[in-house]
Amino acid sequence: MATMNEKDYYAILGVSKDATAKEIQKAFQQKARKLHPDVNKAPDAEEKFKEVSEAYAVLSDEQKRARYDAMRSGNPFAGASGPSTAPYGGGYAGGYGGMPFDGFPFGGAWSSRRQGRQGSSAYNPEEGSDIIVDVELSAEQVKEGVRKGIKYRRYEPCAQCGGSGSVSSEHAHTCPSCGGTGAIGVDMSFLFGGGMFQMVCPECGGSGKVVADPCPTCGGSGRSQVMAETVIEFPAGTHDGDTVRVAGMGHAGTNGAAAGDLVGRARVAAERLEGKPAQGFHIMGFMAPFLALAALSGVFSIMALICLVPFLFGAYLVITADIRHRTSLWWKRGGARFLNGFSQALFYALIAVWFISCSSGLLYRPYLF
Repeated sequence: MATMNEKDYYAILGVSKDATAKEIQKAFQQKARKLHPDVNKAPDAEEKFKEVSEAYAVLSDEQKRARYDAMRSGNPFAGASGPSTAPYGGGYAGGYGGMPFDGFPFGGAWSSRRQGRQGSSAYNPEEGSDIIVDVELSAEQVKEGVRKGIKYRRYEPCAQCGGSGSVSSEHAHTCPSCGGTGAIGVDMSFLFGGGMFQMVCPECGGSGKVVADPCPTCGGSGRSQVMAETVIEFPAGTHDGDTVRVAGMGHAGTNGAAAGDLVGRARVAAERLEGKPAQGFHIMGFMAPFLALAALSGVFSIMALICLVPFLFGAYLVITADIRHRTSLWWKRGGARFLNGFSQALFYALIAVWFISCSSGLLYRPYLF
């Protein structure tokens, strides 16, 4: 996601860097009317509306605009004198007609505080996520156990800042754009009859804090992407789909938060039931109750024409799946798929056989006069 100082708010609104407040308001009004989700049904209209709203929220406030210009020029703390004192700045908890408002304007579909981390200088410690890696193993390897070396991409703590995200300071500062509230207000009183609404602060991403001196290597996140290597040990008796967890080898957390785990998932072709064989077992199971009940009810000749062909097709899909090299677990999983199809079709098979039996009885019942 693009950071605040990477976004060109002037280009988004289509105005010059010297544009006046009225020109900025007019440009936003024109774009907002065209992009509003109630008017524009294009798939990307809502996202573009958020973007122009964010641009307007910053450029319509003198202090936020000055700070944004300073950040774009390479001095992130120039022009910062605390939270905005404009009527719609900082911690304003406004709404329409005095009612609380928290979310997307004119409908509530956009909850701004649920957006992800946005600003590169945002201080927002979040635990790193797990990484799942599929590891192909043979039937012999899982039977005896095996150690497998793997390579994978992960985020690790930044070597230059030690994972804090800041080069010279370990402590985060209060966000000067929102004053620590995590939200900024936008005055929409001139548009669609709206009033104030709050949106997530584009600089701190809603955390209310920013990194004091963002690290140039990681951009303030406290982590950087690398190619990692490790060894995963699968114990004897491992089966397809089993997992082994290596603590702390997943993605590093942001701003010094704990790392996630690396999860190795065993993929054993001899045990894995998927694709055409799985479909074949299910088709056979689905047709089986029709064939069985048709034979028991004496109307087999009629049901066979309908059910025997797909049953044989399902058997063909199973037989052509190199069954000689499959393990007992593969056949157990196939049996489970068969029973699943059988249970799904049993009720319909009973109804079909009953209907055919009744129809046959009506056709051959002698009439009494």
